[in-house]
Amino acid sequence: MSTKKTNYSYIGIAFILLVFGIIFVPKIIDRIKGGDITRSESRSKNVSTAAEGYVSDLMFLEINGEPKKVPPFSFTNQDGQTITNKDYEGKVYLVEFFFTTCGSICPRMNRNLVQINNTFSDFDNFGVASFTINPEYDTQEVLKQYAENYGITNPNWHLMTGNQDIIYELANVGFNIYAGENPEVEDGFEHSGNFALVDKNGYMRSRKDDFGNPKIFYKGIISEEEKVDDDGQAEEISMLKVDISKLLKED
Repeated sequence: MSTKKTNYSYIGIAFILLVFGIIFVPKIIDRIKGGDITRSESRSKNVSTAAEGYVSDLMFLEINGEPKKVPPFSFTNQDGQTITNKDYEGKVYLVEFFFTTCGSICPRMNRNLVQINNTFSDFDNFGVASFTINPEYDTQEVLKQYAENYGITNPNWHLMTGNQDIIYELANVGFNIYAGENPEVEDGFEHSGNFALVDKNGYMRSRKDDFGNPKIFYKGIISEEEKVDDDGQAEEISMLKVDISKLLKED
């Protein structure tokens, strides 16, 4: 008796699987061919860029389990125009915090940015966001002269000034890039020499490190020509160019 019931159970299960295969497998295959099922459906985080099409292998930075997006901002650029985060929508861009009287790392950072900018001069959807951490001195006119000194002509490269407290909050909280005043140092200000990379949808992106975690930022001080600095730290401008190219290909 029990053997017969077991046999009938196996036959019943096999019949159900056969029917499922006949009805549903072709539909699943059609969805895959039609592009309805993509890699993005298996992602734990569905951000807009992932849902729309091609997504590179660059990681999304996450805060509390959510992809980190650039917070809203509004400042005045070197041409006296009001620039907000919305002006960068649809563009891949780099972010730096600097000040014009900086005589140490800022000139090196901005020479590297000019070199990167020249690499992507044919792309009208590439830009740079440079925020001064000394807005009291760095007025619109000062930033205009600074841009001319560095040969900055990209209409998507905005050197911005505004309220110092808001700029510092944007740096330290919005981008997690350190910036602050320090009367004990020569120029009176301290800031990170790193660049942040932002995709077309306003999400902060980076490649993985050797442990599979996001690098978060890219070293902006060491040039490609230098290869390494005095401490043996390797340059990251070349990898940054590669990653910018990847984001420019995303939808």
